[in-house]
Amino acid sequence: MSQPPHSARNTSHRRQFLGAAAAGAALVGAGHSARAADRTDTVVRPPENKSLLLSCKLGMIADKDADGRPLTLAERLRMAKQAGFDGVDFDQAAPYRPEQVRAAVQETGVFVHNAINHAHWKDRLTSPEESVRAKGRANIAHCLRVSHAAGGSGVLIVVGHGKDGKPDEVADRCRNEIRRLLPLAASLGQMILIENVWNRMFYDHDAPPEQSPQAFIDFVDSFNSPWVGMYYDIGNHWKYGQPGEWIRAFGRRCVKLDVKGFSRKLGKFTPIGEGDLPWEDVRKALREIGFCGWATAEVAGGRVEQLKTVRRQMEQVFGLG
Repeated sequence: MSQPPHSARNTSHRRQFLGAAAAGAALVGAGHSARAADRTDTVVRPPENKSLLLSCKLGMIADKDADGRPLTLAERLRMAKQAGFDGVDFDQAAPYRPEQVRAAVQETGVFVHNAINHAHWKDRLTSPEESVRAKGRANIAHCLRVSHAAGGSGVLIVVGHGKDGKPDEVADRCRNEIRRLLPLAASLGQMILIENVWNRMFYDHDAPPEQSPQAFIDFVDSFNSPWVGMYYDIGNHWKYGQPGEWIRAFGRRCVKLDVKGFSRKLGKFTPIGEGDLPWEDVRKALREIGFCGWATAEVAGGRVEQLKTVRRQMEQVFGLG
């Protein structure tokens, strides 16, 4: 049999080579896809059939074991799960990169619904110093990225302190800084949630009860933004106002809850369920506004047994037991 011309042989060889290369690429691609599939992130979800989800602050979870060995972030998150919580509020966001938090969530399957950087007391959005406000803004931006990476939906902030100037002055400063953060918050799908704290803003620190939450409401509404709401701490302002009335007034603005006890009689914070906070009216108010979402303990914690006690206290005051 005569041989094909040289050009035909070259064409045939090229076809064979390309075919072999394509087959090899397919095998490599299949192997790569399999390896990629092995690394595909698991979607971590909290329970999906609860109107009230219970969490604790990361800072409540012991960071050392009984022998004094430092615990990893994953080990601490697992303790919250062992205690029966639905998730964790990441209130120690400053030292962690978003990738670290995401990895710990993926490793443990523990849902992180929120982030907080407590530097907001130091790097205040109300400071007269622009450099301090810039640090505060950067801290919140970091928290927004941490919460987003973890799968959460918001960031708790303290807007500043009334000692930084006149009421209108400090309100304008923190409002302007928050507005600068709204594009980032919106792009990441994270709400900026204002906590009611004893910072001499939007209430009268030296006046008796019963005070109204209207100043908080006016501040939140001044943004006219779906990305700004309230992270209402039930115990923080029982000294100054009726929590049930505040919840009713906040309505849709009440996005998440912090939970602790307080005694008006003794003038101090207490474990959840102790003191004289009117929990029955709190439950009624939450039903009236149709509240669905996260309630996070902010009390002393410890290891699993202490955390279980806190979880049971939460179940009792919310009528979940």
